[in-house]
Amino acid sequence: MSHFVDRLRFFVTERPVFSDGHGAVTDEDRKWEEAYRQRWQHDKVVRSTHGVNCTGSCSWKIYVKGGIVTWETQQTDYPRTRPDMPNHEPRGCSRGASYSWYLYSANRLKYPMVRSALVKLWRERRAIMDPVQAWQSIVEDDTARRSYQSRRGLGGFVRSTWDEVNEIVAAANVYTIRKYGPDRVVGFSPIPAMSMVSYAAGSRYLSLIGGVCLSFYDWYCDLPPASPQTWGEQTDVPESADWYNSTFIMLWGSNVPQTRTPDAHFMVEARYKGTKIVSVFPDYAEGAKFGDIWLHPKQGTDAALALAMGHVILKEFHLAGKSDYFMDYCRRFTDMPCLVRLVRRGDQYVPDRLVRASDFEGAMGEANNPDWKTVMIDELSGKVVTPVGSVGFRWGQKDGEDKGKWNLKSEASSGAVIVPQLSLAKAYDEVVDVLFPYFGNREHACRWRYRQRQAGHPTRRCRRPVRLLSDGSRF
Repeated sequence: MSHFVDRLRFFVTERPVFSDGHGAVTDEDRKWEEAYRQRWQHDKVVRSTHGVNCTGSCSWKIYVKGGIVTWETQQTDYPRTRPDMPNHEPRGCSRGASYSWYLYSANRLKYPMVRSALVKLWRERRAIMDPVQAWQSIVEDDTARRSYQSRRGLGGFVRSTWDEVNEIVAAANVYTIRKYGPDRVVGFSPIPAMSMVSYAAGSRYLSLIGGVCLSFYDWYCDLPPASPQTWGEQTDVPESADWYNSTFIMLWGSNVPQTRTPDAHFMVEARYKGTKIVSVFPDYAEGAKFGDIWLHPKQGTDAALALAMGHVILKEFHLAGKSDYFMDYCRRFTDMPCLVRLVRRGDQYVPDRLVRASDFEGAMGEANNPDWKTVMIDELSGKVVTPVGSVGFRWGQKDGEDKGKWNLKSEASSGAVIVPQLSLAKAYDEVVDVLFPYFGNREHACRWRYRQRQAGHPTRRCRRPVRLLSDGSRF
């Protein structure tokens, strides 16, 4: 009789007993236990990490048997923090512990999927055109383009091949570069430091074609858009353990208890120490629940709130009152003193890029990489100088010329001490109207427009003092 039936008949089967009914004689085997005993027998342990909406990059011990992941436990060999701070452990979370489920899930994508409306158009036109022409005929045909774009969010994906999807991607990139330039190809690379395949197909590829590589963390994790580009951090830098040293933390754009679980205990430990936490969330998220104060702006108004805060900071500490801490911070740790070039657009100007040493006659004496050296005005001398620390100082110096200089110090390339100037309000050649650049390529009701003042029409405008270069351009 089968083991299954034996189990079902367990309580009705008559068995010889002994010891006044305290013992029973059975003749069944125990092969059914093998599955459980072998469950904990493994062939090897592999060290790995997971990329499931993760900013912790925790390290895991992956137990493998017969080429199949059986279970996981967390590595605990991280370097210890100093004695006066909480330790890194635990670094794992429930999503990491259950990662093997993702590997063998029936819902895991194992083949490239393309929206059926798009792939149908592609195959029809690819049959009679080369790849770039086929893609061009689709995106420049308004009806064809809308036929697949209008189905976004509705599913309708079909299985394709790697050759086909690679050709579509390549054709789209070539078309975009040819028509709009390489800087209109924008992408990101998931955890490029952890995967050479991801790095080659992402960061390296975009760099080689002249594209723009964004941070993976502000695409499908919890950092605000362009956070690494703006603030200079990558992943958890500044180190999340340093939260413990803070007395005031503002949670904004990062739902720490949910999406940064390995780091959340640092926030909790800091709160136990007395740190005040202000949570800015339109919704009642986990981060809002654990904050001392919950600011809940209406959805879509977060940016306006941030701009208002920035306005107050600049007005009180930069314009109205001079704060030594603010001034020192801006000079040492920000690019605020760096000059920005203005380009004419109609009868007004828009910000273009940072001014470089190469924009001046003789490249300001910078023979090495002048295109990569930013400039600012020295408050002491009133002259335009090249401060050390920009990327142009990283490579190319000869021996004896501070080879490999990469330090951001308050000194010019000549070695002279400088005080970066933070405003042109007291020293300028003229005042011009400056427009905010707009990249939407279409008019809409919410677009800010700064126009010249007309008689009797007090419209808003943004006027800025500027200096002139020798060629007549402005900054």
